Amino acid sequence: MVEAKIGTDIAYAATLLQQGEVVAIPTETVYGLAGNALDTHSIEKIYIAKQRPLFNPLILHTHSIAAIQQFAQISDATIAIAQHFMPGALTLLLPKKAIVPDLLTAGSSKVAVRIPNHPVTLALLKQLSFPLAAPSANPFGYISPVTAAHVLKGLQYQIPYILDGGPCSVGVESTIIEVLPQVVMIHRVGGIAVEAIQAVTNLPVQVVKKHTAQQVHTPGQLKSHYAPHTPLYVGDIHQLYEQYGKGKRVAVIALRQMYTQPNITNFTLAPDGDIATAAAHLFEVMHTIDNGHFDVILAESFPEIGLGLAINDRLHRAQVQWK
Repeated sequence: MVEAKIGTDIAYAATLLQQGEVVAIPTETVYGLAGNALDTHSIEKIYIAKQRPLFNPLILHTHSIAAIQQFAQISDATIAIAQHFMPGALTLLLPKKAIVPDLLTAGSSKVAVRIPNHPVTLALLKQLSFPLAAPSANPFGYISPVTAAHVLKGLQYQIPYILDGGPCSVGVESTIIEVLPQVVMIHRVGGIAVEAIQAVTNLPVQVVKKHTAQQVHTPGQLKSHYAPHTPLYVGDIHQLYEQYGKGKRVAVIALRQMYTQPNITNFTLAPDGDIATAAAHLFEVMHTIDNGHFDVILAESFPEIGLGLAINDRLHRAQVQWK
Protein backbone atom coordinates (compact mmCIF):
# COMPACT_ATOMS: atom_id res chain seq x y z
CA MET A 1 0.00 0.00 0.00
CA VAL A 2 1.49 3.33 -1.14
CA GLU A 3 0.79 6.56 0.71
CA ALA A 4 -0.11 9.55 -1.44
CA LYS A 5 2.40 12.38 -1.72
CA ILE A 6 1.47 16.04 -2.08
CA GLY A 7 3.54 18.13 -4.47
CA THR A 8 3.57 20.76 -7.20
CA ASP A 9 5.41 18.86 -9.94
CA ILE A 10 3.21 19.05 -13.05
CA ALA A 11 5.64 16.96 -15.13
CA TYR A 12 5.58 14.18 -12.53
CA ALA A 13 1.79 14.20 -12.46
CA ALA A 14 1.77 13.99 -16.26
CA THR A 15 4.15 11.01 -16.19
CA LEU A 16 1.94 9.14 -13.74
CA LEU A 17 -1.14 9.81 -15.86
CA GLN A 18 0.68 8.65 -19.00
CA GLN A 19 1.50 5.43 -17.14
CA GLY A 20 -2.20 4.83 -16.48
CA GLU A 21 -2.19 5.99 -12.86
CA VAL A 22 -4.70 8.34 -11.25
CA VAL A 23 -3.71 11.57 -9.50
CA ALA A 24 -5.60 14.33 -7.72
CA ILE A 25 -5.62 17.67 -9.51
CA PRO A 26 -6.69 21.19 -8.51
CA THR A 27 -9.50 23.07 -10.23
CA GLU A 28 -11.29 26.30 -9.38
CA THR A 29 -14.34 24.31 -8.22
CA VAL A 30 -13.08 21.32 -6.18
CA TYR A 31 -10.11 18.95 -6.41
CA GLY A 32 -10.60 16.20 -9.00
CA LEU A 33 -9.40 12.59 -9.13
CA ALA A 34 -7.96 12.38 -12.62
CA GLY A 35 -7.13 9.60 -15.04
CA ASN A 36 -6.91 9.15 -18.81
CA ALA A 37 -10.48 9.68 -20.01
CA LEU A 38 -9.93 7.52 -23.10
CA ASP A 39 -8.48 4.52 -21.23
CA THR A 40 -10.94 2.16 -19.54
CA HIS A 41 -8.31 0.83 -17.11
CA SER A 42 -7.59 4.34 -15.82
CA ILE A 43 -11.32 5.04 -15.56
CA GLU A 44 -11.78 1.83 -13.57
CA LYS A 45 -9.07 2.99 -11.13
CA ILE A 46 -11.02 6.19 -10.51
CA TYR A 47 -14.21 4.29 -9.70
CA ILE A 48 -12.32 1.89 -7.43
CA ALA A 49 -10.39 4.59 -5.55
CA LYS A 50 -13.56 6.58 -4.88
CA GLN A 51 -15.79 3.52 -4.38
CA ARG A 52 -18.08 5.26 -6.86
CA PRO A 53 -21.01 3.37 -8.42
CA LEU A 54 -20.41 2.48 -12.07
CA PHE A 55 -23.81 3.91 -13.02
CA ASN A 56 -22.61 7.42 -12.05
CA PRO A 57 -20.87 9.04 -15.09
CA LEU A 58 -17.69 11.14 -15.00
CA ILE A 59 -16.80 14.54 -16.45
CA LEU A 60 -14.21 14.76 -19.23
CA HIS A 61 -11.73 17.64 -18.78
CA THR A 62 -9.83 19.22 -21.66
CA HIS A 63 -7.96 22.47 -22.33
CA SER A 64 -9.88 24.30 -25.09
CA ILE A 65 -13.21 24.61 -26.86
CA ALA A 66 -11.51 23.42 -30.05
CA ALA A 67 -10.35 20.28 -28.25
CA ILE A 68 -13.91 19.51 -27.14
CA GLN A 69 -14.83 18.80 -30.76
CA GLN A 70 -12.50 15.76 -30.76
CA PHE A 71 -14.70 14.08 -28.17
CA ALA A 72 -18.23 15.40 -28.71
CA GLN A 73 -20.58 17.06 -31.14
CA ILE A 74 -21.09 20.69 -30.22
CA SER A 75 -23.61 23.07 -31.78
CA ASP A 76 -23.03 26.72 -32.63
CA ALA A 77 -25.46 27.74 -29.87
CA THR A 78 -23.48 25.72 -27.33
CA ILE A 79 -20.18 27.17 -28.53
CA ALA A 80 -21.58 30.67 -28.07
CA ILE A 81 -22.39 29.96 -24.42
CA ALA A 82 -19.08 28.13 -23.91
CA GLN A 83 -17.13 31.15 -25.14
CA HIS A 84 -18.60 33.23 -22.31
CA PHE A 85 -17.77 30.81 -19.50
CA MET A 86 -14.87 28.57 -20.54
CA PRO A 87 -12.42 28.04 -19.01
CA GLY A 88 -14.64 28.09 -15.95
CA ALA A 89 -17.12 26.35 -13.70
CA LEU A 90 -19.37 25.23 -16.57
CA THR A 91 -19.83 21.68 -17.85
CA LEU A 92 -21.52 20.92 -21.18
CA LEU A 93 -23.58 17.78 -21.75
CA LEU A 94 -23.01 16.84 -25.39
CA PRO A 95 -23.55 13.91 -27.79
CA LYS A 96 -20.36 11.88 -27.45
CA LYS A 97 -18.14 10.60 -30.22
CA ALA A 98 -17.06 6.96 -30.45
CA ILE A 99 -13.59 7.74 -29.07
CA VAL A 100 -15.12 8.28 -25.61
CA PRO A 101 -15.50 4.98 -23.69
CA ASP A 102 -18.97 4.00 -22.56
CA LEU A 103 -17.53 3.40 -19.07
CA LEU A 104 -16.87 7.13 -18.74
CA THR A 105 -20.50 8.00 -19.52
CA ALA A 106 -22.08 5.02 -17.70
CA GLY A 107 -23.47 3.84 -21.03
CA SER A 108 -25.04 7.17 -21.97
CA SER A 109 -24.75 8.51 -25.51
CA LYS A 110 -23.89 11.91 -24.01
CA VAL A 111 -20.68 13.05 -22.36
CA ALA A 112 -20.15 15.84 -19.82
CA VAL A 113 -17.19 18.06 -20.78
CA ARG A 114 -15.54 21.04 -19.14
CA ILE A 115 -12.41 23.24 -19.27
CA PRO A 116 -11.16 23.92 -15.73
CA ASN A 117 -10.07 27.47 -14.96
CA HIS A 118 -6.95 26.66 -12.97
CA PRO A 119 -3.45 27.43 -14.30
CA VAL A 120 -1.88 24.26 -12.86
CA THR A 121 -4.41 21.87 -14.38
CA LEU A 122 -4.59 23.75 -17.69
CA ALA A 123 -0.79 23.42 -17.94
CA LEU A 124 -1.10 19.72 -17.12
CA LEU A 125 -3.80 19.15 -19.75
CA LYS A 126 -1.69 20.87 -22.40
CA GLN A 127 1.18 18.45 -21.67
CA LEU A 128 -1.04 15.41 -22.25
CA SER A 129 -2.18 13.82 -25.50
CA PHE A 130 -5.50 12.79 -23.91
CA PRO A 131 -8.27 14.42 -21.85
CA LEU A 132 -8.80 13.65 -18.19
CA ALA A 133 -11.75 12.08 -16.41
CA ALA A 134 -11.99 13.78 -13.03
CA PRO A 135 -14.79 13.48 -10.50
CA SER A 136 -14.24 15.04 -7.07
CA ALA A 137 -11.20 13.57 -5.29
CA ASN A 138 -12.97 12.16 -2.24
CA PRO A 139 -14.58 8.92 -1.12
CA PHE A 140 -17.94 8.63 -2.86
CA GLY A 141 -20.75 10.51 -1.15
CA TYR A 142 -18.53 12.49 1.24
CA ILE A 143 -17.87 16.24 1.33
CA SER A 144 -16.00 17.42 -1.76
CA PRO A 145 -12.34 18.44 -1.21
CA VAL A 146 -11.24 22.03 -1.70
CA THR A 147 -7.64 21.65 -0.50
CA ALA A 148 -4.90 19.07 -1.05
CA ALA A 149 -5.14 18.19 2.66
CA HIS A 150 -8.81 17.24 2.21
CA VAL A 151 -7.82 14.88 -0.60
CA LEU A 152 -5.07 13.32 1.52
CA LYS A 153 -7.48 12.69 4.38
CA GLY A 154 -9.94 10.85 2.16
CA LEU A 155 -7.73 9.04 -0.36
CA GLN A 156 -4.41 8.76 1.47
CA TYR A 157 -3.71 5.13 0.50
CA GLN A 158 -5.71 4.99 -2.74
CA ILE A 159 -3.63 7.19 -5.06
CA PRO A 160 0.09 7.96 -5.55
CA TYR A 161 0.09 11.74 -5.97
CA ILE A 162 -1.85 14.92 -5.18
CA LEU A 163 -0.97 17.90 -7.37
CA ASP A 164 -1.32 20.88 -5.04
CA GLY A 165 -2.71 24.06 -6.55
CA GLY A 166 -3.82 25.77 -3.36
CA PRO A 167 -7.39 26.23 -2.10
CA CYS A 168 -10.18 26.14 -4.69
CA SER A 169 -11.51 29.62 -5.46
CA VAL A 170 -15.12 28.76 -6.39
CA GLY A 171 -15.60 25.94 -3.89
CA VAL A 172 -18.65 24.17 -5.37
CA GLU A 173 -18.82 21.89 -8.40
CA SER A 174 -19.48 23.14 -11.92
CA THR A 175 -22.89 23.94 -13.35
CA ILE A 176 -23.93 21.28 -15.88
CA ILE A 177 -25.99 22.47 -18.85
CA GLU A 178 -27.41 20.94 -22.01
CA VAL A 179 -28.30 23.29 -24.87
CA LEU A 180 -31.35 21.95 -26.71
CA PRO A 181 -33.10 23.60 -29.71
CA GLN A 182 -35.85 25.12 -27.55
CA VAL A 183 -34.33 25.37 -24.06
CA VAL A 184 -31.13 25.31 -21.98
CA MET A 185 -31.45 22.54 -19.41
CA ILE A 186 -29.47 22.95 -16.17
CA HIS A 187 -28.85 19.43 -14.90
CA ARG A 188 -26.81 20.56 -11.88
CA VAL A 189 -26.64 24.01 -10.33
CA GLY A 190 -23.11 24.99 -9.44
CA GLY A 191 -20.32 27.52 -9.82
CA ILE A 192 -21.94 29.50 -12.66
CA ALA A 193 -25.18 31.15 -11.58
CA VAL A 194 -28.41 30.41 -13.46
CA GLU A 195 -28.88 34.15 -13.94
CA ALA A 196 -25.48 34.44 -15.64
CA ILE A 197 -26.39 31.70 -18.13
CA GLN A 198 -29.77 33.28 -18.80
CA ALA A 199 -28.04 36.58 -19.56
CA VAL A 200 -26.03 35.16 -22.50
CA THR A 201 -28.68 33.07 -24.26
CA ASN A 202 -31.92 33.87 -26.06
CA LEU A 203 -33.37 30.52 -24.99
CA PRO A 204 -35.39 29.88 -21.83
CA VAL A 205 -33.41 28.25 -19.01
CA GLN A 206 -34.90 25.36 -17.04
CA VAL A 207 -33.39 23.85 -13.88
CA VAL A 208 -33.84 20.09 -13.49
CA LYS A 209 -35.09 19.64 -9.91
CA LYS A 210 -35.58 15.88 -9.77
CA HIS A 211 -32.70 13.74 -8.51
CA THR A 212 -32.56 9.99 -8.28
CA ALA A 213 -31.12 7.39 -5.92
CA GLN A 214 -30.03 5.03 -8.70
CA GLN A 215 -29.63 5.56 -12.45
CA VAL A 216 -28.29 8.98 -13.41
CA HIS A 217 -27.58 10.53 -16.79
CA THR A 218 -25.18 13.31 -15.79
CA PRO A 219 -22.70 13.64 -12.91
CA GLY A 220 -24.04 15.13 -9.70
CA GLN A 221 -27.64 13.90 -9.95
CA LEU A 222 -27.69 11.49 -7.01
CA LYS A 223 -30.20 12.40 -4.31
CA SER A 224 -27.78 11.73 -1.44
CA HIS A 225 -24.31 13.24 -1.84
CA TYR A 226 -21.73 15.64 -0.32
CA ALA A 227 -22.57 14.25 3.14
CA PRO A 228 -20.54 14.70 6.33
CA HIS A 229 -20.31 11.94 8.92
CA THR A 230 -22.14 14.21 11.39
CA PRO A 231 -25.95 14.39 11.10
CA LEU A 232 -26.99 17.51 9.18
CA TYR A 233 -30.37 19.24 8.92
CA VAL A 234 -31.35 22.25 6.80
CA GLY A 235 -34.01 24.88 7.45
CA ASP A 236 -35.00 27.41 10.10
CA ILE A 237 -32.27 27.27 12.76
CA HIS A 238 -34.57 28.04 15.70
CA GLN A 239 -36.99 25.26 14.75
CA LEU A 240 -34.18 22.80 14.02
CA TYR A 241 -32.54 23.61 17.35
CA GLU A 242 -35.75 22.77 19.23
CA GLN A 243 -35.99 19.45 17.38
CA TYR A 244 -32.37 18.30 17.14
CA GLY A 245 -30.09 20.61 19.14
CA LYS A 246 -31.01 20.68 22.80
CA GLY A 247 -28.37 19.16 25.06
CA LYS A 248 -25.98 18.52 22.16
CA ARG A 249 -22.82 20.06 20.70
CA VAL A 250 -24.27 21.98 17.78
CA ALA A 251 -22.50 23.49 14.77
CA VAL A 252 -24.51 26.04 12.80
CA ILE A 253 -23.78 26.91 9.16
CA ALA A 254 -25.17 30.35 8.32
CA LEU A 255 -24.63 33.12 5.83
CA ARG A 256 -23.79 35.79 8.43
CA GLN A 257 -26.22 35.55 11.35
CA MET A 258 -24.87 34.52 14.75
CA TYR A 259 -26.97 32.31 17.03
CA THR A 260 -26.63 32.75 20.80
CA GLN A 261 -27.51 29.44 22.44
CA PRO A 262 -24.54 28.43 24.65
CA ASN A 263 -24.14 24.98 23.06
CA ILE A 264 -23.95 26.39 19.50
CA THR A 265 -20.71 27.08 17.62
CA ASN A 266 -21.35 29.43 14.70
CA PHE A 267 -19.72 28.99 11.28
CA THR A 268 -20.64 31.99 9.14
CA LEU A 269 -19.78 31.53 5.47
CA ALA A 270 -19.85 35.20 4.48
CA PRO A 271 -19.99 37.90 7.18
CA ASP A 272 -20.39 40.46 4.35
CA GLY A 273 -23.42 38.58 2.99
CA ASP A 274 -21.78 37.78 -0.37
CA ILE A 275 -23.22 34.52 -1.75
CA ALA A 276 -20.15 33.76 -3.89
CA THR A 277 -17.95 34.04 -0.79
CA ALA A 278 -20.32 31.69 1.03
CA ALA A 279 -20.09 29.12 -1.78
CA ALA A 280 -16.30 29.27 -1.76
CA HIS A 281 -16.24 28.49 1.99
CA LEU A 282 -19.03 25.88 2.17
CA PHE A 283 -17.04 22.63 1.83
CA GLU A 284 -14.09 23.98 3.84
CA VAL A 285 -16.45 24.71 6.74
CA MET A 286 -18.15 21.32 6.41
CA HIS A 287 -14.77 19.58 6.63
CA THR A 288 -13.83 21.67 9.67
CA ILE A 289 -17.09 20.85 11.43
CA ASP A 290 -16.84 17.16 10.62
CA ASN A 291 -13.42 17.09 12.30
CA GLY A 292 -14.72 18.98 15.36
CA HIS A 293 -16.61 16.24 17.23
CA PHE A 294 -20.01 17.93 17.01
CA ASP A 295 -23.19 15.96 17.59
CA VAL A 296 -25.28 17.69 14.95
CA ILE A 297 -24.99 20.29 12.16
CA LEU A 298 -27.82 22.76 11.58
CA ALA A 299 -27.69 24.77 8.34
CA GLU A 300 -29.69 27.76 7.18
CA SER A 301 -31.51 27.76 3.86
CA PHE A 302 -29.66 30.29 1.72
CA PRO A 303 -31.19 32.90 -0.62
CA GLU A 304 -32.23 31.25 -3.89
CA ILE A 305 -30.22 33.68 -6.02
CA GLY A 306 -26.84 33.35 -7.71
CA LEU A 307 -24.75 30.59 -6.13
CA GLY A 308 -27.29 30.30 -3.32
CA LEU A 309 -29.03 27.69 -5.48
CA ALA A 310 -25.86 25.59 -5.53
CA ILE A 311 -25.31 25.96 -1.77
CA ASN A 312 -28.87 24.84 -1.02
CA ASP A 313 -28.56 21.97 -3.48
CA ARG A 314 -25.43 20.65 -1.75
CA LEU A 315 -26.87 21.09 1.74
CA HIS A 316 -30.17 19.40 0.96
CA ARG A 317 -28.44 16.40 -0.61
CA ALA A 318 -26.01 16.24 2.33
CA GLN A 319 -28.96 15.89 4.72
CA VAL A 320 -30.84 13.15 2.79
CA GLN A 321 -29.33 10.23 4.71
CA TRP A 322 -30.30 11.88 8.03
CA LYS A 323 -33.91 12.68 7.13
